[in-house]
Amino acid sequence: MQGFTTRPEIRGSFGVATSTHWIASAVGFGILERGGNAFDAAVAAGLVLQVVEPHLNGPAGDLPAIFHSAQSGKTTVLAAQGPAPAGATIDHYRAQGLELIPGSGLLATVIPGAFDGWMLMLRDHGTLSLAQVMEPAISYARDGHPVLPRVAHTIAGLADYFAVEWPSSAATWCPGGVAPAPNENFKNPDLARTYQRLVDLGEASGADRVAQIDAARSAWAEGFVAEAIAQYLKTAKVHDVSEQKNSAVLTAADLAQWRAQYEETLSYEYHGWTVHKTQAWSQGPVLLQSLAILNHFDLAAMDPMGAEFTHTVIEAMKLAYADREAYYGDPDHSAVPMDVLLSDEYNAARAALITDQASLQQRPGRLPGFEHQADAYIARAARDFGVAEAAPQEPTMAHLTEKRGDTVHLDVIDRWGNMVSATPSGGWLQSSPVVPGLGFALNSRAQMFWLEQGLPTSLAPGRRPRTTLTPSLAEKDGTRLVFGTPGGDQQDQWQLIWFLRFVHHGLDLQAGMDAPLFHSMHFQGSFYPRAALPGEMMIEAAYGEAVIADLRQRGHMVTVAEDWTVGRLTAALRHADGSLQAAATPRLMQAYAVGR
Repeated sequence: MQGFTTRPEIRGSFGVATSTHWIASAVGFGILERGGNAFDAAVAAGLVLQVVEPHLNGPAGDLPAIFHSAQSGKTTVLAAQGPAPAGATIDHYRAQGLELIPGSGLLATVIPGAFDGWMLMLRDHGTLSLAQVMEPAISYARDGHPVLPRVAHTIAGLADYFAVEWPSSAATWCPGGVAPAPNENFKNPDLARTYQRLVDLGEASGADRVAQIDAARSAWAEGFVAEAIAQYLKTAKVHDVSEQKNSAVLTAADLAQWRAQYEETLSYEYHGWTVHKTQAWSQGPVLLQSLAILNHFDLAAMDPMGAEFTHTVIEAMKLAYADREAYYGDPDHSAVPMDVLLSDEYNAARAALITDQASLQQRPGRLPGFEHQADAYIARAARDFGVAEAAPQEPTMAHLTEKRGDTVHLDVIDRWGNMVSATPSGGWLQSSPVVPGLGFALNSRAQMFWLEQGLPTSLAPGRRPRTTLTPSLAEKDGTRLVFGTPGGDQQDQWQLIWFLRFVHHGLDLQAGMDAPLFHSMHFQGSFYPRAALPGEMMIEAAYGEAVIADLRQRGHMVTVAEDWTVGRLTAALRHADGSLQAAATPRLMQAYAVGR
């Protein structure tokens, strides 16, 4: 099922790089042209995304990646999601008069993960030097880049707030007291100096590339970067979305004791495809659960742009996301019954709950020994029904002066068959003040914890927040596919819809991204203020009035979005014969795929 697309389907055999910003894609492909592999290219592109999309990710943010090594033949998760600091106890946060962890400011900070994660990937799987891979990011930070209109508008909307409440952010994002104009050449000299110093310290350690990278990691976690962060946090007390001033609990000891690591993927077999996701410290398994439910429907017989397909997928996602809310959490700290949640018997029963009418109920499964978690979620969702102004939709679609950001994504494949799917996020310019002298902000990922005891997502020292970040890798008969999207709670919804159309209806990568999208807003959101909006969904107008009317007749509360406003997917594919494809969404007019 093909037709006109907004862009050509990128094809070749040498290599492909695709990401949510054309500059990062070009940098990644440039690394491939210089002889680097997919891991070198992914790291270089990832660091550049921190410079050109600072409202969506930063060095002190979070990084999950799924990658396939052609040398080892293994598919692995890079887990660079930092945990809660040692001082992050429920009692401490409750003592500040809080019922929810704020979505901005210093109290929302967990241990930064992104930079160390990128360095771990580079050290163990890359081939180029630290300087070669970091040079593009340093150059764009030092010499400037055309600032995205969305970045410029975000800064302009917060300029007064920065000047009054976060002066270090004002100095970085409003140099000379003036917010940058859209497409103006924008520089971040402090970040350039930070990254250049990391390279210099690495090179001072000797000629060995591994030693250089390890030296940069040490300088970040225990050296001048950690010292600057700790020094700032000793006295900083800043205003946040709770409308009070709070201090961080993050310390130098927290930074020194943590490093990124590798983990096994979680996978599910679907119509011949093995789909790999992260473990349940992210929402990644929710896509697998959705597939397990939808395995009990004949999706191929449905119109992929029709009401029956949309309704069936929406209802399956509601059930899977209810289980996310009840059962997911850091498996190092909580028992997560994933074997049951992905079992055929369980999902046949879940599928049987889907009728021709939209459910308005939160319906987590009731698993023996875990019933209290299901009950707790139902109670929370009822309490937080319609809370505040925040529908749980993509943060970048929200009002530009909100103090939260979103996410970026990249996919890279090289000529040897190495491939990377990564979804960096956090450290947004609008969610936390810049650390003086470093040129970047800390993250606000702790907002995904609950200040209630006994849950897999309860705040606790050393526990990872259940993040929404969720890259994907799928394989079938020697063909491998990497894909993902920004979008908070919508990431696995948009990926699921795109993947289903690819598998069942033959839409190629670009055709699937150009097709209209939808998502549910039924379940409780992951971001402050954690609203639940039962029965609500959003759909692009291109579906047409008849489909939208059909969905409303089925009981869905439909918000119609403008065309080209939902979803930010990118993907890359390697066929068994070594030929490559890549694609990027036309939405927001900034993602791009490059390859030959």
